[in-house]
Amino acid sequence: METVKVSGRNQISLPSRARHELGIESGDRLMVVVQDGMLILLPQPQDYVQSMAGLHRELWQGIDTTAYLNEERATWTTSDND
Repeated sequence: METVKVSGRNQISLPSRARHELGIESGDRLMVVVQDGMLILLPQPQDYVQSMAGLHRELWQGIDTTAYLNEERATWTTSDND
């Protein structure tokens, strides 16, 4: 574990090992997430659609997605007054 120091201008320098491991270069943008008392820095993707492709794929394992969508769509046409 490495540490960084916050400067008087509220800036930090990323350790070189972290930059190299994540492929972060000068001028790159990072997304900042605060979660459960932690500060998380993530490289900002250049293409959000591409970076999210396949996200949470495991949630749909064993589910017939066509049947699921058809069931959902069927609720759209069903009125509560029927």
